[in-house]
Amino acid sequence: MKWVWTWGGEFFGYFEGDNIWTYDGKHTGKIQNNLIYDKNGRYLGEIINERLITNDSKKSYISSSFTPYANRGGYAPYANYAGYAMYAGHSDFPFPNEF
Repeated sequence: MKWVWTWGGEFFGYFEGDNIWTYDGKHTGKIQNNLIYDKNGRYLGEIINERLITNDSKKSYISSSFTPYANRGGYAPYANYAGYAMYAGHSDFPFPNEF
């Protein structure tokens, strides 16, 4: 298990294998070559410098769909960090409450 934050510094949740989970226990994505896809196979974002970010030019990327695992028990959210300056053509990864 590896804890992860968004590019803007908000605590998101954790990676476990090739899966990403929100801190409140929702299976939100699969990781393929550092790119993250949702249950419908739509691109959500990627991992850069161990943070989550979305490359706006990749929003049309599609992968295989998957059936999410059942919700798990959640964890108390860790403190947020200072965000990084946003790269041109990128946006912050969706927040955990958007899933």
